[in-house]
Amino acid sequence: MIDICMLGTCGMMPLPGRWLSCALVRNGSALTLFDCGEGTQIPWKSLGWGFRQLGAICFSHMHADHVAGLPGVLFMVAHAGRTEPLHIYGPAGTAYVVEGLRRIAPELPFPVIIHELKGHEQFTLPGGLQASCVPANHGIQCLAYRAELSRRPAFQATKAQELGLPVQLWSRLQHGETLEYQGQTIQPAQVLGPPRRGISFAYITDTRPAQQLVTLARDVDLLICESMYDNPEDLPLAKSNAHMLAEESAGIAQAAGAHELILTHFSPKIHDTRQAEKAARAVFARTRAAKDGMVISLDYSDEQETAMTAN
Repeated sequence: MIDICMLGTCGMMPLPGRWLSCALVRNGSALTLFDCGEGTQIPWKSLGWGFRQLGAICFSHMHADHVAGLPGVLFMVAHAGRTEPLHIYGPAGTAYVVEGLRRIAPELPFPVIIHELKGHEQFTLPGGLQASCVPANHGIQCLAYRAELSRRPAFQATKAQELGLPVQLWSRLQHGETLEYQGQTIQPAQVLGPPRRGISFAYITDTRPAQQLVTLARDVDLLICESMYDNPEDLPLAKSNAHMLAEESAGIAQAAGAHELILTHFSPKIHDTRQAEKAARAVFARTRAAKDGMVISLDYSDEQETAMTAN
């Protein structure tokens, strides 16, 4: 299972009752943060997930509303007692910005390892999440991310029994190990079912629509996507600022065959996000406007539907 908390939903600046747009992902006990605007540690503290298990931060780009909260988060992680490395991923220029922000958080009990990405790389996030990224279209270096949790094929006990395998050997085969038993070589494929679909989500913000974003979000269980503007009359503004309308975000979800769309990164002038939700639903029905503190739980499709709660 993957749990995702929308810690904040606002773009540009925090507002009373609405923190800056970011998402905290929990897979088992491991945590990954996507973007880190001013004050991120405050709604995180209220969430109660703890700070010590933060293993990675993925920055979309280096604008202040996505990075300025880093010193406060680093301080909280240090105060929680983390000593293991913390990995930071982002586009070109990430190291320069992080080094500058760390001038007010210079002493940490854990190493910070920075990975600058160009787009199209694949890498591993905490908890075994397999991640990838593509360039976004925001006028500066910007990345959109996808993360997937794979699922092992089902173990078929009847096939293991037919081979006469003792139960003590089953887990080794289930984890992909080839065994020698009574003169026979037993391959995992002999006792495992067909491949099974895993869990996936995409995080796209601060960009104009682009084909590579559709490809990135193909068949994801959840697409988290910016909705800076809710009024079609704001299209010229969206184009000039390299952002999207709600209906454009929904167009990406529709074209990608996403299973669910969560809108976030709303302009400070949007006080009621229901209009953005309505506009997007006209294009892609399975849309919700995120609320600060909303938690989305993703489980394997044959076990549980996507669940959403607003805290």
